[in-house]
Amino acid sequence: MSSRRSAEHGFTLVELMVVIVIIGLLATIVAVNVLPAGDKAAMEKARADIATLEQALEMYRLDNLAYPQTTDGLKALVAPPPGLAQPQRYRPGGYVKRLPDDPWGRPYLYAAPGTHGPVDVWTLGADGKEGGEAENADIGNWD
Repeated sequence: MSSRRSAEHGFTLVELMVVIVIIGLLATIVAVNVLPAGDKAAMEKARADIATLEQALEMYRLDNLAYPQTTDGLKALVAPPPGLAQPQRYRPGGYVKRLPDDPWGRPYLYAAPGTHGPVDVWTLGADGKEGGEAENADIGNWD
C-alpha cells in the first residue's frame, strides 16, 4: 500500500503544463501593461528636463540681457560662452550643474531665436528623427 500511495504524490504532466500556461499568460498581461509605462515615463522626463532648461535659460537672459546664441548652445548654461559681452554678469557656478541628456541618451537641441518662440529647446524622441508619433514624437518647450 505504501508504494501505491507514493505514486499518487506529485503532479502530472498536464497539471504542470496548465501551471506553465497560466504563468505565461500572467507574464504577458504584466508586460503589455508595464512596457508602455516606460515609454510614457521617458516622455515625461524629457518634458521635465526641457522645463528645467527653459527656466535656466530665462535666468541666463535676466542676468545677461539676452539668450545664449544658437552657436553657444545649452553649454552656455554650464560655463560662460567665449563671446559674452559682459562676462561679469554671468552667474558664478552657471545656471545648471550639468546638462542632462534626453531619456534616449542624446543631447537636447537648442535654437535662438526659435521657430516657436524666443528660444526652442527640444528632443527628437525615441527614434531620433524629426516628427513621429507617440514615443517617437518630438518633444519641445512649445508643447
